[in-house]
Amino acid sequence: MSIPGPAEIKALHEKYAPTAEAFVLVHTHCEVVWAIAEQLLSAPHLAHLDAGLVRAGCLLHDIGVYRLYDAEGRLDHPNYVRHGLLGHEILEAEGFPEALRRFCSHHTGVGLTRHDIVSQGLPLPPADYLAVTEEERLVMYADKFHTKSRPSAFLSPDEYAAHIRRFGTDKVTAFEALRAEFGDPDLARPVPGFGAQGGATVAAAQA
Repeated sequence: MSIPGPAEIKALHEKYAPTAEAFVLVHTHCEVVWAIAEQLLSAPHLAHLDAGLVRAGCLLHDIGVYRLYDAEGRLDHPNYVRHGLLGHEILEAEGFPEALRRFCSHHTGVGLTRHDIVSQGLPLPPADYLAVTEEERLVMYADKFHTKSRPSAFLSPDEYAAHIRRFGTDKVTAFEALRAEFGDPDLARPVPGFGAQGGATVAAAQA
């Protein structure tokens, strides 16, 4: 499988971003997620993972967000949960293989089940959208520590666990399993957009 590099993926973001502001918001978030995942990949027990695939997954996972902007640049928040499937569709149209498309459609929360979709009335085709491979799980996990809110913000593992508790204790259990598998990121280390150039680290952004 041919794995696209950062320059190719950035060009794809530029192609689909409806505004410069949307591009900066989404692409920067994807870069931050990759920085977190890359840090976690340095653990010896994760050396067998495909770092190139993880990087591509991080940089591509939120590309579907662009499809949720209207002509005035407003984001469709009620349908935000659809961004993963929309990204899957974008990558399919671009000819990307299923292994890459899944990073879009299978990263939401700590995984969406058919039961979640039906019981919550989510605007998605009823199915299980769960990260299966280690690379998929790592991308999904790294994504949990940075938000695209305005201003964007970082979440510690405990903060995210508290946030997801409202969706059920099973979701907290799933997140804690990811923590045990991949470890906690060092959120005091600089990441793109918040490091030396941005004048802040993750820890400072949380304060």
